[in-house]
Amino acid sequence: MSIKVCSLFIFGLLFTSACRKHTVPVPYQDDEVESMDSVVFEAGIAAGTLTNRAINEASGMDMSILHPYKLWTHNDSGDKPRLYILDTLARHLRTFTVENSDNRDWEDIAVARDPVSGRSRLFIADIGDNLAVYDHGRIFLADEPLLQNASDSVITPVNKIVFRFDDGRRDAESLMVDPLSGDIFLISKRETNVHLYRITYPYNMTDTVTAVKVLEMPYTYIVAADISHDGTEILLKNYDKIWHWYRKKGSTVPEALAGTPTELTYLREPQGESLCWGMNTTIFYTLSEESLFKVTPVLYKYKRK
Repeated sequence: MSIKVCSLFIFGLLFTSACRKHTVPVPYQDDEVESMDSVVFEAGIAAGTLTNRAINEASGMDMSILHPYKLWTHNDSGDKPRLYILDTLARHLRTFTVENSDNRDWEDIAVARDPVSGRSRLFIADIGDNLAVYDHGRIFLADEPLLQNASDSVITPVNKIVFRFDDGRRDAESLMVDPLSGDIFLISKRETNVHLYRITYPYNMTDTVTAVKVLEMPYTYIVAADISHDGTEILLKNYDKIWHWYRKKGSTVPEALAGTPTELTYLREPQGESLCWGMNTTIFYTLSEESLFKVTPVLYKYKRK
């Protein structure tokens, strides 16, 4: 969400190693989930301050699969169609221009393996629609690139998914990909009870597809979401809170999110719109936009106790 569009909302709140081998993720066993009464993470600590001030509206973030301890991020509608890759100290490493695309309002990114081929893919979510004026959203897909040299480079999308929400125009800022099924999940933002939508795998790259509403959830202003790379745990956040779900063996993402989450300790950021798991579920990261007050974004990390 752009700084200008969200400024009123902020004031309202203030005043009220090479490619790893492809393996099939295995969710927790039921008895393992039942033995975990709560999820306890340490308070967030600053991992580093962004070294590239061009990353001033980081609206999405996810951990690389091909490059351990590297993070993909991007700006929203104020930027060109480009991705940035950082290390876990928030140091900028490369910038990649995404060819044959445009940044209408990029709001999230996910990194997931194709459940059939095992190839690591980037999913760039062009899904922002503050005024609900667009008839369709877009998801650009590209193979995750290798970091072969020290220079900036380009990424050519494999293709794109053009979709409509089945219940009308929606503003959305959250996309996640289920590593078990390959299904894409989108979460609306502005409803009092937000909606979860699914685009099923394999994807239709030819026609405009329907993102089907599969769940209504009692949360509002959801701005980020992520499924762990092994498919076993899920995080959602808005500007004030972060929630965590375990996913039982054999359950779907909607079934997991229909359950009662644990609210985690969250160090509230100026305009925190990015969230992702680390290499595993022992840590997750958050990153804020610069915000109306020009606060330099800080990468925060939360470790499981």
